[in-house]
Amino acid sequence: MIDNEKRNHVEGSIFLVLFCLTIPAANWMIGHVGTICVSNGPCLLPVAPGIMAPSGVLMVGAALVLRDLVQRRLGVEFGLGAIVSGAAISAGLAPPSLVLASATAFFLSEFADFAVYTPLARRRLVVAVVASSIVGLIVDSIVFLWLAFGSLEFLLGQIVGKLWMVLLAVPFVAYLRRRDQRLGLKAA
Repeated sequence: MIDNEKRNHVEGSIFLVLFCLTIPAANWMIGHVGTICVSNGPCLLPVAPGIMAPSGVLMVGAALVLRDLVQRRLGVEFGLGAIVSGAAISAGLAPPSLVLASATAFFLSEFADFAVYTPLARRRLVVAVVASSIVGLIVDSIVFLWLAFGSLEFLLGQIVGKLWMVLLAVPFVAYLRRRDQRLGLKAA
């Protein structure tokens, strides 16, 4: 049987790898996945009736939740390291015209997520993940759109698209919380 310390390390490592993979996945999706692909622009998906968003927003929503889970399993230091690493990966993979917008939005949104998640996480995990992700996805959407395009025209689509991924993660986060309690597994 796997002990709790090893379980935390293994699961945290898996969450960290998945977190890092959301960044190249978002960049790839923006150019390849969508119901409409704009010439010299992003591929778009419907995220609600009459609301379109660049397809990469789905991965950004997942990244916010995964960073919280990295912190839960591996600790605050790894959570902060994931933010810095993610911003560097984002800057390295973004098209040249979007490097500043991509890296800055990623960095600021993940720190906003961190600031909300950290004080709430020990008492109410699901609330912490949802609340911190909502703050993070709003910051990410505003900063990215403003720096990249000088416009907030697609703000609603960005927020709704990211929110879908957060909401889809809620049952998994609730399961983890229940399983952790059953196993006596403490957050890092």
